[in-house]
Amino acid sequence: MVDSILRLPTETPPRESWRRNAAINLLALRRSAKLEGRKLPAPRQAVLFRTLCTDALEHSRAENRPKGVYELKLNIQQLLPAFGDRAAEEITKQEIVRWLTGETEARGWKPSSRNRWQAALSLIFRVGIDNEKITRNPAAGIKRRTENNDKVRFLSDEEERTLLQETDPRFHPHLLLSIHTGIRMSEQYSLTWPQVDFERRQLYLLRIKNGDSRDVPLNGTALEALGRLKSETDGEFVFPDAESPRGWFLAAVERAGLKAYTWHCNRHTFASRLVMAGVDLHTVGELLGHRTAQMTKRYAHLSVNHKQAAVERISGAQSAIKTASSVLTCSGVFSKLL
Repeated sequence: MVDSILRLPTETPPRESWRRNAAINLLALRRSAKLEGRKLPAPRQAVLFRTLCTDALEHSRAENRPKGVYELKLNIQQLLPAFGDRAAEEITKQEIVRWLTGETEARGWKPSSRNRWQAALSLIFRVGIDNEKITRNPAAGIKRRTENNDKVRFLSDEEERTLLQETDPRFHPHLLLSIHTGIRMSEQYSLTWPQVDFERRQLYLLRIKNGDSRDVPLNGTALEALGRLKSETDGEFVFPDAESPRGWFLAAVERAGLKAYTWHCNRHTFASRLVMAGVDLHTVGELLGHRTAQMTKRYAHLSVNHKQAAVERISGAQSAIKTASSVLTCSGVFSKLL
């Protein structure tokens, strides 16, 4: 008897607590219905998390590019062992946070990786709500981690020359098109010739990463690269025998001795050179296809020295005016003396 009085209550696991509360609520509803003389509808069978995953893949196939569908499928394969056979309505925000934290520590995820996994979970639950199979999204209220995207790695002119020297000449058009348009890898390697307008000097990109379409202007180097590719291919695709450049590109980067340089850095090179040439950030963002100005701000610091050089040009011009004025004044004084 004493033991039972002194024994402290143990913490109820979240899943058991949810079930107990649901049972209590259901019992209360049934008692109320009995008193009012009405009959409650039969309880709906619990929807499993794996069912939501199947629906989310179906949604992704209808709305996204194959790459996005493939990435979601990989995510789901790793989520199923943890949540697959659970009733979706039972999964709590706390459980998802614990899973994300555990995987981050075990696999050394960066904040951006954790955020992408959280977004995948949120998508799965959101599609379930849209399909009226569940009523809440436990991943929606989880705070995203701050991503450090301020570091920008781009090629110097000397590094570009070295990289081209170490690249098989067959792939020079691939590399130059990337550096001189700033388009994403998926955009470049899915290009078809109807998207290329040589007369107007433009590429037309369909359903890019953020869901919009956009036109990309082509400079002389990009046009020359596309012209060479056109002479080498007969089919619909600009790059018929390539899905990505990772093989030859990574080997060339290693031979060139470039540190921390990836294919995506070609995009940074394009943007950085625009900023350093005096192009405003709004225009740079439009050329890159950024949806928000915040995404383009990472390049803002590159314009500081070039802005300084610009105002110095004004200073130099003013000095020249002052010198010319002094010469004219002296000439006038000299003429009076004569």
